[in-house]
Amino acid sequence: MSYTHTITVPLAWDEALQQTKDALAEQGFGILSEINVRATFEAKLGPEAAASLGDYIILGACNPNLASRALAAEPDMGALLPCNVVVRRSTDASETTIQAIDPQTMVQLSDNPAVKDVAGDADTRLRAALARLNGSVSPGGSAGQGGSAGPAS
Repeated sequence: MSYTHTITVPLAWDEALQQTKDALAEQGFGILSEINVRATFEAKLGPEAAASLGDYIILGACNPNLASRALAAEPDMGALLPCNVVVRRSTDASETTIQAIDPQTMVQLSDNPAVKDVAGDADTRLRAALARLNGSVSPGGSAGQGGSAGPAS
């Protein structure tokens, strides 16, 4: 089972990262954290490890209204927040890959109907953000060239 919605876009790295942030903001998501995995690899594992990874940022995206509803329904859901969105590009790639966690993963971990409602809303919003970047996201969660779908917060 896949746990992400994935698209590949023909955008330069910086442009893809900024447009991802903008698309998330349009859907009510703020960025709580921005983890530069490449920089961490370079600092901890050396330049060779960073170069083999390429550009790789994990955005911790949070829609406060959705988070509030999820935590009110089930406080343990905080362990699955915020929604991670990855923007990555291999060193020699001509395209950038964007992946958002599939909020339906929460539904698999909780039988609370309120969590199901929040996950559905989050899923709709994350798919809309990806659609803005790519033009379309299929109902199965795939989009762009070589997309895949799956579960999470």
